[in-house]
Amino acid sequence: MSKYRLTISSKRQKLTQTLTTQPQAQDQDKAQDDDGDDHQPLLPGLPDHIAHLCLSHVHPSILHNVCHSWRRLIYSPSFPPFLSLYALFSPKSNSSSTPIHLFTFDPVSSTWDPLPPPPPDPPLHLILHHPSFLSRNLPVQLVSLSGKLILLAATTHNFNPALTRPLIFDPICRTWTFGPELVTPRRWCAAGYSRGAVYVASGIGSQFSSDVAKSVEKWDLMNGEKNSRWEKTGELKDGRFSREAIDAVGWKGKLCLVNVKGAEGAVYDVVANTWDDMREGMVRGWRGPVAAMDEEVLYGIDENSCTLSKYDEVMDDWKEVVKSDLLKGARHAAAGGGRVCAVCENGGGIVVVDVKAAAAPTIFVVDTPLGFEALSVHILPRMSKLG
Repeated sequence: MSKYRLTISSKRQKLTQTLTTQPQAQDQDKAQDDDGDDHQPLLPGLPDHIAHLCLSHVHPSILHNVCHSWRRLIYSPSFPPFLSLYALFSPKSNSSSTPIHLFTFDPVSSTWDPLPPPPPDPPLHLILHHPSFLSRNLPVQLVSLSGKLILLAATTHNFNPALTRPLIFDPICRTWTFGPELVTPRRWCAAGYSRGAVYVASGIGSQFSSDVAKSVEKWDLMNGEKNSRWEKTGELKDGRFSREAIDAVGWKGKLCLVNVKGAEGAVYDVVANTWDDMREGMVRGWRGPVAAMDEEVLYGIDENSCTLSKYDEVMDDWKEVVKSDLLKGARHAAAGGGRVCAVCENGGGIVVVDVKAAAAPTIFVVDTPLGFEALSVHILPRMSKLG
């Protein structure tokens, strides 16, 4: 992830400043896109491939504001991608026939764009709401790894696992593909990644099984998506993490998971293939969503005290980074490009904390698309655009 940049122009980096989507800006861009400069060279007097190399060292927000040919260049598959937000949404209106929507927020143009729809065959049948669970959403579990967004687990209307194999979105190619078949399709599980591999642990299938509740599967993407398969790995000692959708956070070659109540935690060593209880201080500070920056630094949000903290491995304690009411009730978090992002309370926005700011950390909110509630957030390279 370190080779990408999460780019947000300096004028938006003010404390608690809200980024809003501007539909009129999209219309203006469209009008500019038709300005007839499609065949002009990128830089007069230079071949395009040389101009491409020169412009790749210029900040994307500068290129975006100059002309259509440069704007088109920064969204081409061959141009070094900047980081963008990707979020899972549910429509606020009950009349919608589609339970989930995926959008990406472009920090250069300050616009939300929908992702292309997944392949229709086989059809994806999943639900967010069921009469038996009126007070909660049924989980839809995704991870982001190797610059791709991976849908791993969800639930059908008859409480079966919605996916027998992962569904993968590549933002550079703008394509969806399927991964290998899971050994045991599951839902309400622990899902995460570490050292180039995706993991699913515990959970339940169409019905509860103690074997599934203790089982763990690994899909190593380092072998290539087409040449890899799911493999069983070291089991959990019991099924205490079943029936819960848990983010398994990859950190320093380990996979960390804590149950929803924050009372129990486990750590999986991906090299030794062993499970251990989580250290007391780590569990104690795990009071909300947690994300790892480049799998090296753990950041956690206490949704009650409204604080973002960083884990100190030596002291086995969490050190406060910033405190803000914007963090109250945070639901889900992601980290990348020097920023920690989290879904605001009630899904009304994405709060962004610049933890690498030269002075004190800065914090602001990205508004969600009109009529949608955010469920989870991820950080990936920007999506390529057509034309």
